[in-house]
Amino acid sequence: MSSRDAQRRATEKDLDLVCVAPKAKPPVCRIMNYGKYRYEQQRHEREAKKNQKVIEVKEIRMSPVIDTHDFETKLRNARKFITKGAKVLVTVRFRGRMITHADQGRKVLNDFAAACEDIAKVEAHSKLENRQLSITLAPITDNKKK
Repeated sequence: MSSRDAQRRATEKDLDLVCVAPKAKPPVCRIMNYGKYRYEQQRHEREAKKNQKVIEVKEIRMSPVIDTHDFETKLRNARKFITKGAKVLVTVRFRGRMITHADQGRKVLNDFAAACEDIAKVEAHSKLENRQLSITLAPITDNKKK
């Protein structure tokens, strides 16, 4: 039908004429209550947002020459974050001439990952970039636990 007739019918019914597919030949329009339609769309978006799970990423920074007690403290914090469901980004920063001992930083990261392997899996390794090495630990989901 012509757009004039469609507009007239919409005003008679006290509704809106909404173009659904403007690029179609001929364009497809629909007679509806646009305010109610927008309200329903926003309600669905709010529901979807409420049900979505936000994964938090916590960062733990260390040095390649970290002492055992400091290492255990950071490990305890990381385990607490992982059990609460957060991912943990463990970073070893090299300062000054420490960069020549990158293998020592890798050893610290590997020890950290090995200490957390019962509750977390290594999600991503990184190579040396901007004087730092890092790994990402993600919690093991219940159906994948041993």
